[in-house]
Amino acid sequence: MDTIADPDITFDEKGICNYYYDYLEAEKKTVFNGEIGAQKFRGIIEEIKKKGKGQQYDCILGVSGGVDSSYLAYLCKREQLRPLLVHFDNGWNSELAVNNIQNLVKKCGFDLYTYVMDWEEFKEVQKAYFRASVLDLEIPTDHFIFGALFEIAKKYKINTILSGWNTRTEFVMPKSFFFSRKFDALNLLDIVKKYGKLKKISKLPLLSFSSQLYNSLVRKTRLVSLLNYIDYNKAEVKEVLKSELEWRDYGGKHYESVFTRFYQGYILPVKFNIDKRKCHLSNLIFSGQLSRQEALEELKQPPYDPALQKLDFEYVAKKLDFTLEEFQAILETPPRSHYDFKTTEKYWKMYLKVVKLLKPLQLTFSKRADGRSKHKK
Repeated sequence: MDTIADPDITFDEKGICNYYYDYLEAEKKTVFNGEIGAQKFRGIIEEIKKKGKGQQYDCILGVSGGVDSSYLAYLCKREQLRPLLVHFDNGWNSELAVNNIQNLVKKCGFDLYTYVMDWEEFKEVQKAYFRASVLDLEIPTDHFIFGALFEIAKKYKINTILSGWNTRTEFVMPKSFFFSRKFDALNLLDIVKKYGKLKKISKLPLLSFSSQLYNSLVRKTRLVSLLNYIDYNKAEVKEVLKSELEWRDYGGKHYESVFTRFYQGYILPVKFNIDKRKCHLSNLIFSGQLSRQEALEELKQPPYDPALQKLDFEYVAKKLDFTLEEFQAILETPPRSHYDFKTTEKYWKMYLKVVKLLKPLQLTFSKRADGRSKHKK
């Protein structure tokens, strides 16, 4: 990380940045190694099996053909879990990603649910984000992926969603690199209303404020980051996947998607002056998986092949029904903040206030109930 990636970065007298100390703090709280990690991992696996007893599946796992989700599927096979694999087809899959998923399903023997987005509707949402000139063009995908996962989890009565997110490779991310409220349906709808041509989103799995509360409080659906409980080394994991699942590498982080490849490798650097490789590589340095010199050498190279960038530019423009001139003009439009549009932030603040107010009452009732229970004994 440097002052180009984040102007607000700070360094101590040894030249060590704040992101490193933030990482160490997060690692201490969320990463478990050795025997402690093994015990916690085993406990989580047994709990998933117990909660899923009697059901067709005991957990749900979104797969993209990438490293993290593929390795989770491998772990599920090893630990004899019964996941329902879900692939989110938003029209941007690379052929390599599809092949990786097919090999994974064949080798592991798990059921695969392919959730195909309504392309016309999804395309209009993506186009609205481009026209709005906001930073986080991955929100339509990220938002609807989780909307689909929660929808399918409810359908099959599954309460555990396995997440590939992990501290060792994905913790470092400046707030200026993305919009943190990815599940903010109000923000998404306002952008679509002002810059899209859809009258209503009716065929996509929208995550409303109420549906998020329902999934969390009523269904008690939980996200589990299993990779934080094992010795997760990216390079070693790739070799396991190649050997066990006939997995093939696709280059940069999350480049299994053509859209993500173009967004991270071209749009972010060109329009927003953001090179996401800096945070991804910093994360690997902090977790001891890469040397600083190796990272600097990688940064000397372009994010991906310039010839492929040109092809992707034309492909993305055509697929979204933009002329090349329109698309170029959009990419040259000054950026706007996501906060220029409506958000559910005030509702979440109100909700958290209510939770804070009710917490003492919960403790009081809990103590009274406990007292009555002891008295009966």
